[in-house]
Amino acid sequence: MSAKIFELHPENPQARSLRQIVEIIQDGGIMAYPTDSGYALGCALANGAGLERIRKIRQLDDKHHFTLVCHDFSQLGQLVMVSNSQYRLIKSLTPGPYTFILKGTKEVPRATLNKKKHTVGVRIPAHKVALSLVEALGEAILSCTLLLPGDTEPLSDPVEVIAKLGHLLDVIVDSPIGSDQATTVINMEDDVPIVTREGAGPVDFLE
Repeated sequence: MSAKIFELHPENPQARSLRQIVEIIQDGGIMAYPTDSGYALGCALANGAGLERIRKIRQLDDKHHFTLVCHDFSQLGQLVMVSNSQYRLIKSLTPGPYTFILKGTKEVPRATLNKKKHTVGVRIPAHKVALSLVEALGEAILSCTLLLPGDTEPLSDPVEVIAKLGHLLDVIVDSPIGSDQATTVINMEDDVPIVTREGAGPVDFLE
């Protein structure tokens, strides 16, 4: 297997290429795509086999929080339970390089949720290509940072992604990233938000 490579314009992604990528993703494919915080791996929300392929590439256990990359708040609100205070905080930091851990709704496939806590990550990236992919797909992308085993930073160069993962993926989107750091992760299961990973998003709002 060899991944199809699509070069997308960073500000005006080509509609034809987006349609072709979406067809592959809807047909069960997995992809590497750029975001505002390095490259990510992604597949369709209901793609259980794709989820397992991503787990294998990343060598993840079932405690790992996957992220649902959303286009807007309306989509995000259908996938996780958000209180008014949580919504205000998320809105103040979004779109941007933040992932929020919240309890999932029934719209989220069980295999995607953390087994014990039924939580999942959600985010709205500040990245035109990533948002265009979600919009074209018509649903959130099931996603995780493209952080290979042993690495401390996500892959950020499409040439490196192609060299290392071209034989394991169906699609690689070649377009610039925003930052080469992973997202900042904020756990919002309880009333007090806790930063569980500092990344591209500043955390001074908690001071």
